[in-house]
Amino acid sequence: MTTPAPILHRLKLAQSPSNLRHRVLPTLHPGYRRLLQEREDEGFERGRQQAEQSLTTQIVSQRHEMVQMQNGVLKAMNDAVSQVVRDTERALVEIALATATRLVAGLPICAETVEAAIREALVQVEETANVHVLLHAEDLAILKSGGSELVAESGRGRLKLAPSPDVTRGGCVVRTHFGDIDGRRETKLAQMRKVLTE
Repeated sequence: MTTPAPILHRLKLAQSPSNLRHRVLPTLHPGYRRLLQEREDEGFERGRQQAEQSLTTQIVSQRHEMVQMQNGVLKAMNDAVSQVVRDTERALVEIALATATRLVAGLPICAETVEAAIREALVQVEETANVHVLLHAEDLAILKSGGSELVAESGRGRLKLAPSPDVTRGGCVVRTHFGDIDGRRETKLAQMRKVLTE
């Protein structure tokens, strides 16, 4: 196997024009070198101060942005906590009302509870000539069979007891010439709900 012959390149150097003269630069005067060094140092210091000022401005701007972001996060958290508190209060009111409704519905109805409901409604009535108390028919029967004072009073005076299909068990409606007083259980619970949810 034969090795290829090396390729020879010939470079032609460009010649400088004949009228161009090379001259040697004189050495700098020591005072001039010092002046150049001072100018260079001043330029460096000026650049450093500008960079420092720019960096300070940027840091202040970033701090301001961070404070705004922090305030936004704190406000969002405060709003969220306030909303959770409101939602919790509403839920607790609903639980309390549901519990009260079940407790009232589970109470046995006897002559004493019916009398208590009537007396509570009668407290709101001022002295009037005629008072009509509307009751559920079964509640009226309980009062009559229990020998209630209200039944005896209804036969003699201004108080009249009468059955009504509009009145639920355990409650009453008192009618006077000034208006009605609703002493039904569901009305009392609705009033309680209104007070608690406002």
